[in-house]
Amino acid sequence: MVNEYSKWHHPYKPAKKYDKKVAYFSMEFGIHQALKIYSGGLGFLAGSHMRSAHELKQNMIGVGMLWKFGYYDQARNEDQTLRTDFIEKTYNFLEDTGIEVEVPLHDNPAVKVRAYILKPEIFGCVPMYLLSTDVEGNDHLSRTITNHLYDANEITRVSQSIILGIGGAKVVEALGGADVYHLNEGHALPAFYYLRDQGIKKEQFAFTTHTPEKAGNEERDARHLNRCGFFGRTLSEEELRKEMVNDGMINYTVSALRMANKSNAVSKLHSVVSNDMWKGFEGIDKIIPITNAQNQNYWQDEEIKKAWKTKSAKKFRTRKAELKNELFDVVLNQTQKRFDPNVITIVWARRFAGYKRADMFLYDIKRFEKLLSNEKYPVQIIWAGKPYPYDFYAIDIFNHLVNYSKNAKNLAVLTGYEMDLSKKLKCGSDIWLNTPRITREASGTSGMTASFNGSVNLSINDGWIPEFEKHGENCFVLPELDHKRPVWEQDEEDCANLYDILENEVLPTYYEKPKKWQEIVFNNITDVIPEFTSHRMAEQYYKELYK
Repeated sequence: MVNEYSKWHHPYKPAKKYDKKVAYFSMEFGIHQALKIYSGGLGFLAGSHMRSAHELKQNMIGVGMLWKFGYYDQARNEDQTLRTDFIEKTYNFLEDTGIEVEVPLHDNPAVKVRAYILKPEIFGCVPMYLLSTDVEGNDHLSRTITNHLYDANEITRVSQSIILGIGGAKVVEALGGADVYHLNEGHALPAFYYLRDQGIKKEQFAFTTHTPEKAGNEERDARHLNRCGFFGRTLSEEELRKEMVNDGMINYTVSALRMANKSNAVSKLHSVVSNDMWKGFEGIDKIIPITNAQNQNYWQDEEIKKAWKTKSAKKFRTRKAELKNELFDVVLNQTQKRFDPNVITIVWARRFAGYKRADMFLYDIKRFEKLLSNEKYPVQIIWAGKPYPYDFYAIDIFNHLVNYSKNAKNLAVLTGYEMDLSKKLKCGSDIWLNTPRITREASGTSGMTASFNGSVNLSINDGWIPEFEKHGENCFVLPELDHKRPVWEQDEEDCANLYDILENEVLPTYYEKPKKWQEIVFNNITDVIPEFTSHRMAEQYYKELYK
């Protein structure tokens, strides 16, 4: 069915300074709770970018995947431990664009890829083109490529990159083409190879690296990728050798950095880490910093915003109590525990991964038990987040926290960590806890959205935090450690420092110096806005990456 979105189209005339046509590729987008095509931070970031691009009237579109089963639905087993459910999703608010392209894949010369449109008026974002291989005429295996976000099967994962990259590039061609093709992570790398063969100039390629983690920088056998159709055509052995690194491998990030005209990291510190990380590879230009950010209009509670603007402590406290009770209703429903809005509430919530150290409190059980039983300075702690469904180490951490928390009246582990719960946690918390091993958190946008809502960061000095932190004035930051020390030493010292700051600074201030605490809260909001809002970020991309 042909409609106005069968060609490049916006419901507005793009602002002059944003008139360059940009196609923004991402494997996931967190646009709205109901559109379950995201897993975590990358999706939340991409969703905020698409919202701000729309609000700023930028000439941008999003290109992503229509995941039939999403990431997964997080539920519980009989013993309350993690269960992963895969439930088919259907969306009546998406429309068929009438655009269908064919992508050669493995031994299949023509896998059909259909593009569906999420119109801007639905959720307030730029036009989103979502790709599906669940198309009549495809064989069974081809139809399953767009089933699961970050599928565990290697061949399927490669296929997903080819569909997003080459399929997405062909869809953009059908729309009339773009001035800039922007890849977020190397997931859509095949787009660069295909477009290069179509005569698209290097000046039109932009790339963002989002993580220093090995798992986020995919590396696969070059000849295997060649057989799969990864490069849009079969490369000769000579051509293939030019792309290889590390004894016959293709590193998606290295290739993207080499092919892009401009590349960026997602914080100033991450830029330093990234330039050092990739400096040994030829053909890579300097990676500039464009710090991640989040959409204020979506993530900030309106009443919190009003209280901050008028500097009304009374209005803030009233609204914060209401938001805490909304969160505590979720706690009560899931765990049958009643939390108290008068008690400081600490939240750790983000994607579960080992390096993020969700269980840091438990590194020193004696101090933890003392903290939990402190009647002078009572605490409530909530954890939430989704591990990758096949990351059994992260799942073990999640389940360990579940089992430890069962009989503790002031501890809770929540399931269903998606956009709605994420917002409730950021609005209803007093402290936003961030504990990754230093240099391994590229940005950490959850702390920004928590700050929007007056939740004070207690954090490792990593990612975006060094650009924001004023210890004791707008947040609390653990002393920086030498990240080259043995991991167990870092864990031990970070844990001790966490307890020291919490016991000696955070809790006494919260309970004994309410005026000082309120000052920290308002400073927190003032210092995060507008520097860490996605309007700044979206504008900076046009100025620095797309020029």
